[in-house]
Amino acid sequence: MIVCVCNRVSDREIARHVHAGMDFSDLQLELGVATQCGNCESCAREIVDQCCASRPVAALQSSQPAVGRPIWISSTASA
Repeated sequence: MIVCVCNRVSDREIARHVHAGMDFSDLQLELGVATQCGNCESCAREIVDQCCASRPVAALQSSQPAVGRPIWISSTASA
């Protein structure tokens, strides 16, 4: 279903972007949602909320700790 008529943005497109990690502000910049007449804002926000609520918490948390690479610093000062 088309949510934003001004920019021709569908509910599926909004959901796809939210599942990719975007929030409402990102959607406004990327898709133009609720940047023209504003009539779609409440519906678009509702879709964002529904997508965020259905996102599993386990997918948001890494199962492995972050491991960094060592950084070697050489002395360049001469005496």
